[in-house]
Amino acid sequence: MIAPKLQPGDEVRVISPSRSLSIIDEQHIQLAKQRLEASGLIVSFSANAYEMDDFASSSIESRIQDLHAAFADPQVKGILATIGGFNSNQLLQYIDYSLIQANPKRFCGYSDITALSTAIYTKTGLITYSGPAFSTFAILHGNEYTVEFFEKMMMESADSILVTPSEAWSDDAWYRDQENRQFITNQGSVILNEGQAEGTIIGGNLCTLNLLQGTEYMPSLEGTVLFVEDDYMADPSTFDRDLQSLIHQPGFEQVRGLVIGRFQKASGMTPQLLEKIIHSKRELTQIPVIADVDFGHTAPHFTFPIGGKTELNAQGTSVELWISEYMSE
Repeated sequence: MIAPKLQPGDEVRVISPSRSLSIIDEQHIQLAKQRLEASGLIVSFSANAYEMDDFASSSIESRIQDLHAAFADPQVKGILATIGGFNSNQLLQYIDYSLIQANPKRFCGYSDITALSTAIYTKTGLITYSGPAFSTFAILHGNEYTVEFFEKMMMESADSILVTPSEAWSDDAWYRDQENRQFITNQGSVILNEGQAEGTIIGGNLCTLNLLQGTEYMPSLEGTVLFVEDDYMADPSTFDRDLQSLIHQPGFEQVRGLVIGRFQKASGMTPQLLEKIIHSKRELTQIPVIADVDFGHTAPHFTFPIGGKTELNAQGTSVELWISEYMSE
């Protein structure tokens, strides 16, 4: 199931299913709002978006109320998570999935929101989106790629999108200083295993996706191409362990490809260590694996559909990655 594309004049509701909007600087809230309005969208905020507790989040009741209200409101066509965090998986058993199924909308976020996005897809069949949070739109410099691919996926009518690498990327704390930024020339994706694959996209933040293992919210891995990434807290040993945990899931033998987002510098991951991790796993030897792709916790990043389709061709030094909401098998 796929929600209609966003159009100019559509309302997008900002909700805080993980961390509170209160942690975002008011100037950045206004910048993000202005950027979305420049795309022709109308921005509204949920009733409890600013509520904040001891965990920089809010009560389960408030977050569920805002999620349900956003899906139930016929004026709302898209929903953006404020930011990530740590606890969106608290909500999963309280969600009225029949309400969401009856009112499909474009839901987008990343990082901790992976749990919520994936659960919604698993329980309803509604394609959700791993892409910028509302706060991401406050980035002043080097954000054109993020906005471009968000608009391509969410607003434009192309059947499929070729994911081209960004010109440069950054891993700095832009929210502390918008003008003192360090950009690194993008060398493009790295091929760790050659091959071709087509399949359904499942993924997002790896350690968050793994929280769903053994629950009714974990999607089938059969016929999938996995898109995974992690933040600075996932050092090489942690990433190795988390990836191995995913490999142990039922149906992994039916996974057709693996796409790995760019690591943050503080993770300590190096190309050599990542190559050793990937090549240590016999389950990956027969599928294409690429890394240093423009999604995750560095900027900029593209938007991809959880439950959508992808076609990957990785040969020699050449990578072609197509994504779409539907693609023939």
